[in-house]
Amino acid sequence: MFKQILSKLPRKSSKSEPPEFSSIESPSPVRSNSVGSAKSNGPKRTSSAVFPSSVVAGIEPLVPFRDVHNAEKMNLFVSKVSLCCVTFDFSDPTKDTLEKDVKRQTLLELVDFVASGSMRFTEPAILAMCRMCAVNLFRVFPPSYRSHSGNGGGENDDSDEPMFDPAWPHLHIVYDLLLRFITSTCLDAKIAKKYIDHSFILRLLDLFESEDPRERECLKTILHRVYGKFMVHRPFVRKSISNIFYRFVLETEKHNGIAELLEIFGSVISGFALPLKEEHKLFLWRVLIPLHKPKSLGVYFQQLSYCITQFIEKDPKLASMVMNRVLKYWPVTNSQKEVMFLGEVEEILEAINMVEFQKVMVPLFWRIGCCMNSFHFQVAERALFLWNNDQIVNLIAHNRHVILPIIFPALEKNAQNHWNQGVLNLTLNIRKMFSEMDEQLFLSCLAQFKDEEEQLSVLAEKRKEAWQRLENAASLKPITGNTAVLVTPLATKITC
Repeated sequence: MFKQILSKLPRKSSKSEPPEFSSIESPSPVRSNSVGSAKSNGPKRTSSAVFPSSVVAGIEPLVPFRDVHNAEKMNLFVSKVSLCCVTFDFSDPTKDTLEKDVKRQTLLELVDFVASGSMRFTEPAILAMCRMCAVNLFRVFPPSYRSHSGNGGGENDDSDEPMFDPAWPHLHIVYDLLLRFITSTCLDAKIAKKYIDHSFILRLLDLFESEDPRERECLKTILHRVYGKFMVHRPFVRKSISNIFYRFVLETEKHNGIAELLEIFGSVISGFALPLKEEHKLFLWRVLIPLHKPKSLGVYFQQLSYCITQFIEKDPKLASMVMNRVLKYWPVTNSQKEVMFLGEVEEILEAINMVEFQKVMVPLFWRIGCCMNSFHFQVAERALFLWNNDQIVNLIAHNRHVILPIIFPALEKNAQNHWNQGVLNLTLNIRKMFSEMDEQLFLSCLAQFKDEEEQLSVLAEKRKEAWQRLENAASLKPITGNTAVLVTPLATKITC
């Protein structure tokens, strides 16, 4: 198509006007089924061999919109869109440079025309536009051997440089054109929904696998606008995104667009009507909370945490259920994920009410106590930083008779044995806070802790004496045949 279009351009232009927009005076080669020539003062016509016969076309695509009457502008729009259906290989920047520039200029002109909002789009124009976007955007990505799930899920997981598509100079114009087209007031959603249908939306979702972050950002905006404009497609969009999450959690744990899809859902959740439908609660239960499990949590943790807190703000009664499920997925062997989980716990506690807090405070502060005793200083510090939040301190103060006995052993062990000075200082500050909050309770917990330590010491001494008696009895018994031998700890000690 481009060769036939470019063959009509003059070899030299006497004016400063760009060649792709210069007037075409020479007769164009036509076939026997040509449409025919227009009047001398009208736009040139071209043959049906240049454009597919299934597309409403016939106007020379290189003619600017300003040079045709309003009655012909929509046909010109279809012609220009059809011209942009030709794709090029952008891996070689020196190949087809003139054709690429013509296509780029045509795309920019289409963007300006759509942005002007001067005419309502006809059904053939909508069809041509969707077809052009499909040809340019919908493609299969090569397999990627870079995994986001091989590391610990921390902030430095995605240490590799992002992959940038060499075709982006054209792709981003097509994305911009599609976005303006969908959001245009001249687009009738009742007609457009026939072409921006379930198949079109699924292909858009497939593009979130792109390794180019710029493309995923454009897709995020476009899909959000599609969700807003085509209400009939909303259930399908939610279901399709849920299926992507299911496949990610249960099968592959590899997907480049989880963060962007969660960001879309964050704005969708904020628009849910109250009371929440059972469908939305099931999405929280079956999709969002299991997303805490993959190793690559750090890539999309902020967006996931935002979605969780949006649900709790919508329905505070969900807080205790969410907290219990988060505790179920607690990463006891991954320190980086533990730090993130503690951050999410703080956000949930900021939104929780007293009734829901009392349902989960016992298992929650048992887990926080374990984190306070962690030998990884960042985990211990993050757990102790919870007491810097006034809302959390207020919840603890009202339930101190339950919480302090749970975490007091962790505080005492840190104060006596922790190796990190920062953790030690934070622990002493919290001990002082509890002492000033309720001195009698603090002293009672301290006395109970000392009693338990003494009991543990007595049990340890009895256990040691029992082993000594066993060793002495075994040493007096003669060794015969296959008789088992009790080896003393000193005999098995290895010196380095």
